[in-house]
Amino acid sequence: MNETSHHVVVVGAGFGGLEFTRALDGAPVRITMIDKRNHHLFQPLLYQVATTALATSEVAWPIRHLLRKRKDVTTLLATVSGVDRADKCVLLDDGDAIGYDTLLLATGARHAYFGHDEWENFAPGLKTLEDATTIRRRILLAFEQAERETDPAKRQALLTLAIVGGGPTGVELAGTIVELAHEMLRGEFRNIDTRQTRVVLIEAGDRILPNFAPELSDYASKALERLGVTVELGRPVTRCDAEGVVFGETHLPARTILWAAGVAASPAAEWLGAAADRAGRVLVEPDLTVPGSPEIFVVGDAAHVLRPDGRMVPGVAPAAKQQGRHVAATIKTRLAGDMNPRPFRYRHDGDLATIGKRAAAIDFGWIKLTGRLAWWLWGLAHIYFLIGFRNRLAVSLSWLWIYVTGQRSARLITQGDDDRS
Repeated sequence: MNETSHHVVVVGAGFGGLEFTRALDGAPVRITMIDKRNHHLFQPLLYQVATTALATSEVAWPIRHLLRKRKDVTTLLATVSGVDRADKCVLLDDGDAIGYDTLLLATGARHAYFGHDEWENFAPGLKTLEDATTIRRRILLAFEQAERETDPAKRQALLTLAIVGGGPTGVELAGTIVELAHEMLRGEFRNIDTRQTRVVLIEAGDRILPNFAPELSDYASKALERLGVTVELGRPVTRCDAEGVVFGETHLPARTILWAAGVAASPAAEWLGAAADRAGRVLVEPDLTVPGSPEIFVVGDAAHVLRPDGRMVPGVAPAAKQQGRHVAATIKTRLAGDMNPRPFRYRHDGDLATIGKRAAAIDFGWIKLTGRLAWWLWGLAHIYFLIGFRNRLAVSLSWLWIYVTGQRSARLITQGDDDRS
């Protein structure tokens, strides 16, 4: 192996891909980073863009800027359409092909509608900046349309927001939206009372935050109800349309529906012709390689990775970063002549979810926290993982301003091609 010419191609500049590239600094390789967007997104705070707490520039940063000091890295803005495993090259949608010696696929996931993709037009999910600005637009336009609506039933439908999915994203959306309506918009309209806004969180299971300890799920449910959120459990959604949502036998008239119920992996498995689970995640080997292709690694939401106890590694940022570091270490050992497989071992650091601006639930396993202390720890953890001092300062000041004044500054309704608006 000619170490100086070893070419590593990375597809996806999310948490896994970026952490991998950083950890490979100093290795005798050249790296090509490919992403169809020009920015790295701090997805855990994306819901705050959707709910007007943060601006897009506070949760996303240009990839080229982040890697500007890495002369060994070439960044390409391009869309991948496939992988030729035989010829060892990545295929682009413009017909170009990029050869590789080692390939890392860190392509993430999108929201899934359990076979009802037609629901996406009525219930957008939250995975990208475009998703966040679409949701922000719909939420704010609902209030504007309600201000002009004279029919009481139609007005109430405009003032009803349904959130499908009781995981951390759904819980965080519900808490911050009800605060936006009940506190921050209060007194700004003349024909409606935004305190009459109804936020309904719909979860098919028997509790929200199912990955948390049961007592924390119960705390989160009660905290949401104190804020004014209606929590509906045990009834899956069976229909979404322009008039509202149906769950169980209940039809809820709601002009704004947000989807936080499921994810589907990127087309990585299709590109590779590899076995995948029901969500489309590649069934990788214990060392994160693709069966039959030890030069290809898959990490993050695109990979189906099992823990020693048989449970799947969760699709969270810390897991993707750990996987990225593991693959970088593996490549370094291979370049040094050690070709033995290195099984990945996941270290779970805990689960965190915020509930509005005054409460949170944190499950570290050995300790469980709730309330304001948990909220402050949640905030500190997220600020710590932001990139750069300027971004940490900007987000800290935005949160402090919201906490003290109750006002959010990112409430602009921008133009879009949302036909329902």
